[in-house]
Amino acid sequence: IMKFTKWNFTMSVLGIVIYVVDIAADIWVTSNYFCEGQYSLGILTMVFRLLSSIIVQIFSYEWFKDDCGSPDPGKLNWIFLLHFLHGGIFTRYWFALKVGYQAAFKQNSSGDKLTGGPASIIHKRTIDAVTDISMLRVFKTFLETTPQLILQIYILMKHDKAAFSQYASIITSFCGISWSTLDYQISLRKSLPDKNQFAGLPPKLLYLFYKLFTLTSWILSIALVTLLNIISSIFLLIFLWTLGFSWTLKQHTMFCKSKRMEFLYRTVVGIILIFTFFNVKGEKTKIYISSYYVTHVLVTLGILCVCLFWKTSVTEQLYFTFVSITVVLTLGLGIFCLIVYYMFFHPSIYFKQQSASDKVDGLAREREKEESSRIRNFIMQ
Repeated sequence: IMKFTKWNFTMSVLGIVIYVVDIAADIWVTSNYFCEGQYSLGILTMVFRLLSSIIVQIFSYEWFKDDCGSPDPGKLNWIFLLHFLHGGIFTRYWFALKVGYQAAFKQNSSGDKLTGGPASIIHKRTIDAVTDISMLRVFKTFLETTPQLILQIYILMKHDKAAFSQYASIITSFCGISWSTLDYQISLRKSLPDKNQFAGLPPKLLYLFYKLFTLTSWILSIALVTLLNIISSIFLLIFLWTLGFSWTLKQHTMFCKSKRMEFLYRTVVGIILIFTFFNVKGEKTKIYISSYYVTHVLVTLGILCVCLFWKTSVTEQLYFTFVSITVVLTLGLGIFCLIVYYMFFHPSIYFKQQSASDKVDGLAREREKEESSRIRNFIMQ
C-alpha cells in the first residue's frame, strides 16, 4: 500500500538538511584549496560540483515539463529560472514537503476517500516526488561525490599525511554514497505497487553492505591506478564508460521522451556503471550482474598485480599494504553480501507472488506501470 508516513516526512526534512550541509562542505573545501594556493584542486572541485549540478537541473526541469503536460507558460518560465539558478532540487523538496505534510499529518485523520486503488492520490504524489528526488540524488552522488572522493584519496596517498577530519570525511563519503543507493532502492520499490518492498532490516543491511564494500574496493583501486599514473587512470575510466554507454545503447533504453535527453541519460548511466551496476531496463539481469562483478573482481586483482610488479616506489609506502588489504577484504565481503542478498533476501525471492491476486489486480497494475514508466525504467540492482 502506498502510504507516506510521519517517519518518511522526517527523513525528507533530514534529506534537505543534508543537501544544504553538502553544499556548504563543498564551498568550505574549495575555499580551503584556494587559501592554501592549491588552485588546480580548487578549480577541479568546482568543476565536479558545477557539472553535476547542471546535469541534475536539466533532468529535473525536463521531468517538470513531462509531469505538467501543457503547463502555463508563465509558470514554466518561473520553473526554468529556478533551475537556471540551480534551485531545482530546492523546488522539488519544497513541493515534496508541502504535499508530504498533508499526507503524513492531515490525510490520515481526515478520512479522505481513496481513489485509484488502496492508496490516496496525495500519498502517491508525495511518494513519486520523493522518488524523483532520490533519483536526482543518485545522479549527483556518482557525478560529483564519487569523483571527488577518488581525488581526496589520491591526495591523501600522494602526500602521505592527513588530519583526522580528512579520514572521517572519506569514511563518511563512502557511507553516504552507499546510503544514497539504498535510499533510492527503497523509494523506488515504495513508488511501484507491483514491486515487493524490503522485508525488515536484514535485506536493507545486506544491500547497504554489498554496495558499501564493492564501492569501497573499486574506488580505492581507481585511486591506486591514479597514483601510479594519472593518464592511465583517465584512459581506464574512459574505457569503462565506453563499455557502460555501449551497453545502454544495446539495451535500447526508453527513459526520456526526447532523443537528446535519452542520450544524456545514457551518458550519465555510463558514468554510474563505472562504479556500480544498474538494471536500466527493469528486467532480469542475472547474467549481466554476474558478468559485471566477475569483470570487477578481475580488474581489481589486475590493478593490485600491476601495483606490485610495476612501480616499487608505491609498494614501499606504508599505506599501500593497508589499502591493498582493505581492497581485498572489502571486495570479498561485498561479493559475499551480494550473493547472500540475491539468494535469500532479494524482495522477489523473499516474497512469494500470489498468482490469484495478480490476476485480480492485473488491470490496475498495468495502469500504474504506465503512470510510473519513468521510474520503472531506472531500476538499480
